[in-house]
Amino acid sequence: MQIKLAKSYGFCFGVKRAIRIAEDSKDASTIGPLIHNNEEIKRLKENYNVETLDSVNEIDGVKRAIIRTHGITKQDLAKLDSSGTEIIDATCPYVTKPQKICEQMSKEGYDVVIFGDKNHPEVKGVQSYAVDGARVVGGVEELKKLGLNNKIALVSQTTRKVEEFLEIVNFLVAKYKEVRVFNTICNATFENQDATRELSKEADIMIVVGGKNSSNTKQLYSIAKENCYDSFLVENENELRKEWFIDKKLCGVTAGASTPNWIIEKIIGKISKIKV
Repeated sequence: MQIKLAKSYGFCFGVKRAIRIAEDSKDASTIGPLIHNNEEIKRLKENYNVETLDSVNEIDGVKRAIIRTHGITKQDLAKLDSSGTEIIDATCPYVTKPQKICEQMSKEGYDVVIFGDKNHPEVKGVQSYAVDGARVVGGVEELKKLGLNNKIALVSQTTRKVEEFLEIVNFLVAKYKEVRVFNTICNATFENQDATRELSKEADIMIVVGGKNSSNTKQLYSIAKENCYDSFLVENENELRKEWFIDKKLCGVTAGASTPNWIIEKIIGKISKIKV
């Protein structure tokens, strides 16, 4: 069986930057998981004593706090500032951008709409910067239920599908007088999604590697599944199943933006040894 990697996959700029910051900040604690990859979080804890706090409310006694790649809410940042803890900011610059847009547009009187998952930490952080609040929608059907004024500013969670974002854009432009669209989907997301789409059209089986709580990894899995029925999302090599590979000629492999190369290499190594 042939194994083929997607043309673009794995660690993005923001995650590489955050990992480097964490490795240089031994004995620190992150506010929430630094990235959405349990295996890498475990490695940072074991090798660099980087702990993970569930929330900013656990900051008492912590000398150094790392802000996760997804960012935190404006309110939590204020708590950190007043705690006296040393703050190390690992927020991805692609996440900082929609935060600033939401703050500025809401000050200018726009209704702010965020396309994304309302329960995702990135979206919660971005939403908190809108002075008068922001509406979060997962698709056009949710958007139809909102009562908006005629001045709208639209941003997106950085890891969403561009096709779904365009559906939101088209609906708003057709219905409202003034719509300001800010494409805040990051470049790595575009490239990884396009590469996954291309590979999944020729593969007999797709293995998507990454955290099951990772938004961008779940988007890659969704894209792979659209084109290749036998697509599977795994976090590590122990989740691979021999029966998946029966009668398969080409195995495509892609990985989310929070997936380090050492995990991908382990998975490829195990796939290459499977005999069916």
